[in-house]
Amino acid sequence: MIVDIALSPALYPYYRQDHDTVIVVDIFRATTTMCQMLHNGAAAIIPVAEINEAKRYKAEGYLVGAERQTRKCDFADYGNSPFDYTPERVRGREVVFTTTNGTMAIREGATARELLIGSFSNIGALARHCMERAERIVILCAGWNNRINLEDTLFGGAFLERLADGGRVTIGSDAVRVAQLLWQQVKEDPLTFLKESDHYARLIANNAEEDAAYCLSCDTLSVVPLYHPAEKKIRAYP
Repeated sequence: MIVDIALSPALYPYYRQDHDTVIVVDIFRATTTMCQMLHNGAAAIIPVAEINEAKRYKAEGYLVGAERQTRKCDFADYGNSPFDYTPERVRGREVVFTTTNGTMAIREGATARELLIGSFSNIGALARHCMERAERIVILCAGWNNRINLEDTLFGGAFLERLADGGRVTIGSDAVRVAQLLWQQVKEDPLTFLKESDHYARLIANNAEEDAAYCLSCDTLSVVPLYHPAEKKIRAYP
């Protein structure tokens, strides 16, 4: 199995190949939040990149989660915290979702053979799924406004470690080695390391410190979200 990583959406075209399994990650917080939605019983997630599209869905009566620059959009039902989407709120419902970075990254990777949603919360289930089904994996980091961030890069190193524990893995590029080295250095306490990061500061400024700790907790969920291109929705696999 070959593993590669695009450290921002702007770099993804240089890594994309036919027949890839693409894993979109936006650790703080979109992909963690989407995993939580499906774990709590949401029927599907409809990811949209643009605010106006989310507003149109809202006018049609859909449940809408929307965030820009770490803040909940005023027209939305909820924002981008995994704690917003309780079973009572989402069970059996389709959730329209748009965020600053995560849903943009989904749009970039939407033509992949298989597009999955990854987070530390579902890292084990995701690794098992990929070991059974994938030949080449590209981790597509959402980053921040097309710039590299630390938390998504760390996930890349952690995910490589999980795959390597389960079998033979071929490193696809130096970008993977960067993620691997970073994870090896800080994996005993990633939260303390990330307290110096750009996005952690944004979360603190918006009273979301509890989100950060949760988003770095491993194996709290067993859901594997899979994007269905024909309907443009994300559902729990299978």
